[in-house]
Amino acid sequence: MIAFAPAAVLLLLFLVSVWADRRRFRNAVLLGLTLIWASIGVLFLIPSLPPLLGVVAVALVLLVPALGTLALAGFLVGNGITMLRREGRSPANLLSLAAGTGILGLIALVAYVADRGSPAMDAAVGGLVLLVAYVSFLFVCFLAYAFLYGRTPVRGDVDFVVVLGSGLLGGERVPPLLASRLEKGLRLQAAQAARGGRVPLLLASGGQGPDEKVPEARAMADWLLAQGAAPELVRLEDRSRTTDENLAFSREVMEAEAGPDYRCVVVTNNFHAFRAAMTARKAGVNGQVVGSPTARYFWPSATIREFVAVFWEHRVVNLVVCGAIAAATAVAALAV
Repeated sequence: MIAFAPAAVLLLLFLVSVWADRRRFRNAVLLGLTLIWASIGVLFLIPSLPPLLGVVAVALVLLVPALGTLALAGFLVGNGITMLRREGRSPANLLSLAAGTGILGLIALVAYVADRGSPAMDAAVGGLVLLVAYVSFLFVCFLAYAFLYGRTPVRGDVDFVVVLGSGLLGGERVPPLLASRLEKGLRLQAAQAARGGRVPLLLASGGQGPDEKVPEARAMADWLLAQGAAPELVRLEDRSRTTDENLAFSREVMEAEAGPDYRCVVVTNNFHAFRAAMTARKAGVNGQVVGSPTARYFWPSATIREFVAVFWEHRVVNLVVCGAIAAATAVAALAV
C-alpha cells in the first residue's frame, strides 16, 4: 500500500487546511493532488489485481477521463449555443462555447501533429498540451472543491444573513438571479428561527450603479418586506459597487451592530459561492458563504467566469508556472 502514501499525506494536509479555514483555494489544489496520487496508486496495484478488476481500474483512471473530456467538450459547445440564444452575444456568454471549441480544437491539433513527424512541432504542441493540462487541473480542482464547499451546512446560530446584490432590472426591480439569493436569505433566517435561537438580521448589500435609479440594497429590502420580512430585522449596506466592497462594508455594519464577535452567513448564487468565500476571508468577514440556485443553462459559463477571476487573483504563481512551461517548450523546440 506504499503506492498510496503520497495520497494519504496529501489527504491529511487537505483535512488540516480545511479545518483551519475552508475558504482557501489551496484546499482545492490539495484535494486535486490527493485524487491524482490516489489514481496513481490504483495504477500501481493493477498487476496484483484479478484481470477483471484490473480492466475496471484502467478504465476508471484512464478511459473515463478521456471519454469525459470529449463529452465535456460537446456539452460546453451545446451550452454555449443555448447561452447565445437566451442571453445574447456578450463576451461572458461566449465562455462555454469557447472552452468547448478549444478542447475539440486541441484534440484535433494533437491528432494532426502526430502524423507530421516534426520534432519541433511535437515539442510546441506538447508544451501547449502541458499549459492546457495545468489550467484544466486547476479548473477541476476549483469545480470539485466548490461543489463540496457549497454543500457545507450552516452550523450554530448566526447574527446576520448577508445577501449580496447583483444588479437591478430597469434600474429599480429585483431580477430573478437576485430574487433567488433573497429567497435563500429568507429561508436561512426562518431555519435559524426554527432552531429556537436568535433570529438573525437580514443585511441587504449593494450600492447604486450609474444606470440604477435606487441602491440595490433599497430594492432588495423592499422585495424582502413585500415577502413578509419583519422591518425591524432588515438592515441595508448601500455603498458597495463590487463584491470586495459588499463584504468589507457589510463587515463594518455588522461590527457596529453586534460587535467584533458577530457570526454571519453570506448568500450569493451557487456559481459564485466559493470565490465569494475567498473574498470574505480576505475581508475578515466572520462567516461562511452559501449559494442559491441558478438556471442550469447559465451555470457553466458563470462558473468558467468565476474560475478565470480566481486564476487571475493568483496570477503571480500561475504566470510563473505558465512561463516556466513556455520557456521549457521553447528550449525543447530549439534543441531538436
